[in-house]
Amino acid sequence: MAHKSLLIELRTSPYIRDTLSVPRIMWHVVFALLPLCGFAVYQFGLSALVLLAVTTLSCIAFEYLFCRAQRQSSTLRDGSAAITGILLALTLPPGFPLWMAVVASFAAIGLGKALFGGLGYNLFNPALVGRAFVQAAFPVAITTWTPAFAPQRFSEFIPSTLAWPFMSPPPVSDWIKHAAVDGFSGATPLALMKFDHRLTDTADLFFGMTAGSAGETSSLLILLGGLYLALRRMLDWRIPFAVLASAAFWATVFHLWRPEIYPDAAFMLCSGGLMLGAVFMATDMVTSPVTPLGVIIYGALIGVLTILIRLFGGLTEGVMYAILFANAATPWIDQLTQPRVFGARQRGKES
Repeated sequence: MAHKSLLIELRTSPYIRDTLSVPRIMWHVVFALLPLCGFAVYQFGLSALVLLAVTTLSCIAFEYLFCRAQRQSSTLRDGSAAITGILLALTLPPGFPLWMAVVASFAAIGLGKALFGGLGYNLFNPALVGRAFVQAAFPVAITTWTPAFAPQRFSEFIPSTLAWPFMSPPPVSDWIKHAAVDGFSGATPLALMKFDHRLTDTADLFFGMTAGSAGETSSLLILLGGLYLALRRMLDWRIPFAVLASAAFWATVFHLWRPEIYPDAAFMLCSGGLMLGAVFMATDMVTSPVTPLGVIIYGALIGVLTILIRLFGGLTEGVMYAILFANAATPWIDQLTQPRVFGARQRGKES
C-alpha cells in the first residue's frame, strides 16, 4: 500500500499579513500633504512653488546618489525621499534662497538618513535634521519672513528666492513696499508674542492668514491631513493627541499663572509649527516609540519641551528641537515601557 507523504511547512511570524506596505503608506502621506502644499503656493505664490519643487527633487537626487555610493538598491519608489523634501520645504520660510534649500536637502538625506544606513535605521526625522542644519548655518535667512497673499506673488519671486550663493539677497522690505502690504512687521505670530507681547487672532492662525513657514500656517488643513491618515490607520493618532494635549495643559498652567505675559492654549496650539510637527513629523514610524505607553510619554515630552522653549528659551519656536530630542529618547522610552513577556520573570528578581 502506498503512503502519501505529508509536508509541513514551518514559518516564523508574522502569520497574518496586511495589504499595507512602506511605499503605500509613504505615498498616502504625500497625498495628505498635497492640500497643504497647494495652500502654501496660494498663500506665498511662485517662491513657495519653486521651493517645494527644489527640495523634493534635491532629496530624490541625493537619495539616488547615496544609494549608488553605498551600492544599495534604489529606494526612490518607496516615496520616503519625496516626503522628506516636501516636509523640509513646508518648514522653511517661503522666500528661503534656493541654493540653501539644496544644502538643507543634502543634510536631510545625507546626515539624517544615509549616515544611519537608510530608511528604517535613522534615529532622527530627516526633514528636521535638514532644517536644524540650515538653522545653525544660515540663521538670518531662516528667520526672514514675507507677508502672505502679496498681490504680486504669482508674477514675481520673493527677492531672496533667487539669491546667488554666499551673496546678500535684495532686501525683502523693498518687495513688501512694492506689494503694498500694510501693517506687516516682518515677524511671525510667535515672534510678535514673544518680543512685542502682541497676540494674533486665533481664527487667522487656524485658517492660515498669517506669515510663517510655508506649510505651518493652516492648522485646519494640517488636521484634515492627519485625520485622513488616522482613518486609514497610517498614523498613530495617540502621538499628535499627546503632543497637543501636553502643550495645551502646560500653556494653560503658565497662562493662569501670568496671563498678561503668557498666551492661552489656543494661541499656542495654532501658532508656529506645532500642528505640523505633531501630525506629520512626530508620527514618523521609524523615529517614534512602538509601545502604547511609550507613544504617550513621547508625545507629552514633545509638548512640554515646545512650550518651555517658546516661553523661556531664546528662540521663538521650539517644535523642531523638541521632536529631535524626543527622537533621541525613543530607544530609551521603548525600553522603559516594554511590556512584560508572559511567563518571564522581572529582571533582578530571584527565581
